[in-house]
Amino acid sequence: MKFLHYLIFCLLPLVFFTKCGQKSDDVELFQHPSVSIDLPEILKKGKLTILAENSSTSFFIYRGKKMGFEYEILQEFANDNGLELDVKIVSNLDDLQQMLQDGSGDIIACNYTVTKDRIKNIDFSIPFLRTPQVLVQRKPEGWENMSDAQINEKLLRDPSQLAGKEIHVWKNSSYYQRLLNLQEEIGDTILIQEEEGKIGSEEMLELVAEGLIDYTVTEANIAQLNQRFLENLDVKTELSVRQKIAFGLRKSSPLLLAKLDNWLRVFMQKKTFKYLKKKYFEVSTPKNTTVNYRTSTKDGSLSPFDDYFRKSAKKHGGIDWQLVAAIAYQESKFNPTVVGFGGAYGMMQFMPNTGPSYGVYPHSSPEQQIEGATKKLAKDFANWRDIKDDDQRIKFTLATYNAGKGHIQDAQRLAKSQGLDPTIWDDNVEKMLLSLSKAEFYQNKLVKNGLWKGNRTHKYVRTVYTRYQEWKSVYK
Repeated sequence: MKFLHYLIFCLLPLVFFTKCGQKSDDVELFQHPSVSIDLPEILKKGKLTILAENSSTSFFIYRGKKMGFEYEILQEFANDNGLELDVKIVSNLDDLQQMLQDGSGDIIACNYTVTKDRIKNIDFSIPFLRTPQVLVQRKPEGWENMSDAQINEKLLRDPSQLAGKEIHVWKNSSYYQRLLNLQEEIGDTILIQEEEGKIGSEEMLELVAEGLIDYTVTEANIAQLNQRFLENLDVKTELSVRQKIAFGLRKSSPLLLAKLDNWLRVFMQKKTFKYLKKKYFEVSTPKNTTVNYRTSTKDGSLSPFDDYFRKSAKKHGGIDWQLVAAIAYQESKFNPTVVGFGGAYGMMQFMPNTGPSYGVYPHSSPEQQIEGATKKLAKDFANWRDIKDDDQRIKFTLATYNAGKGHIQDAQRLAKSQGLDPTIWDDNVEKMLLSLSKAEFYQNKLVKNGLWKGNRTHKYVRTVYTRYQEWKSVYK
């Protein structure tokens, strides 16, 4: 009997450990103990590390500037506390919580939804956004010429219509849990396709836009932000109540949590926070009410600013004035007061970190805006001197104006590694730029600037170049 008691006593720890090491359907129950890093240690080190993903809401690089709604919020927090902000890009979202617990980062900043399962393992800041989950689906073929009523007839507008539909979502996301609950609510089966965390929400949206999958689910703020660049997507069908989006922190960092919460309560009342929300989620595309594609004014000129375009182009040799005009049309429809994505301003849509370098500020005159843009284009054109063909060189210049040189150089390195010509845009570098929205490419060691929505630059170059060629032939 004593031997039996001894045997049970020895085996119990093994049984317990094995059970704790198993995964449930929702969360990983066994985790390594959280490191003891809190506000005093962070202040002593002088650096706050955030765990981010390459996405429009978390962190990305646009025209050479570090951006992202959550990144910019935490940059303000770091500045106010005398800290350097370090960004660690997470390649697999399934690793988020473990990376937080082991001290790889101090704050999760990935548009992270507050859920009951996640609260078991980590703490959350007060929410800085509330947004519903939405169904992402493609608009029908020919949607551009359809009325809203005709489009709605072709799309799913009621959650009950999801019965029998195949929907792809990240397995460890709040979307997956929502679809499980929705099955119970509609009393039918939804064919939920589980995806790993290596594929982010924005990449899933692109798969829908490209027709590779039919449906996915994401938060409305992410969906609406990406719809500007993926125009064939519909994101109007809501699937949940408004859910809380917050920053994730270790339970062993209560002082950091308290500091961040107190700071957020004040910051969210400031104009800076309201500006960031507008900058990322409320920017509208400028409408063309006065400009015709071929002729914009009654006298047959391109725009009211043709003399400025000619004057600046003559000053900066090597750039045709029609090229600068074609860019101005694409960027703003010749509107010198418009504010666009990322805080870009004016007719030529200069970024706040770039405009002053060329003498262009938010309230600069149209002449100053055109002069600054022509100067920049001449500089970019000169920097691509290794591109011998002038037409190809112009396309590299247009791509640089739209995306920034870093992403184009990333695409060049990828092109060379794939046996393509890094000095040819058509079907070579543009092909690899399109791949920069996919994790297998933007996580490649050759890529220095991370994810980029290559489809927007691909379309930009083709549209502006075509318009430039037409205007050049008509307006000598």
